[in-house]
Amino acid sequence: MKQVDLYDIIISPSITEKSTESSEFNKVVFNVAKKATKPQIKEAVERLFDVKVKAVNTLNRKGKVKRFRGRIGQQSDVKKAVVTLMEGEAIDVTTGL
Repeated sequence: MKQVDLYDIIISPSITEKSTESSEFNKVVFNVAKKATKPQIKEAVERLFDVKVKAVNTLNRKGKVKRFRGRIGQQSDVKKAVVTLMEGEAIDVTTGL
């Protein structure tokens, strides 16, 4: 895969309280493309961050219906990947790529 394709798969890191707590267990959470597969996500993370990946788990979060100033809106659907790294590996998601 080309470098541009890797950035199309990994959209952004997911910085939440739950994902920060999972970093203690060598896990990193990313927002990924909706059509990305587990092998594609694994290859993209390994090549972009130069780490070894142990496992990839994915989940699809459906967009919630929210109200804003009395109007009803729909949040976007999001696909997330929980990437478990090999022992001794680490990714600092607070720095830019």
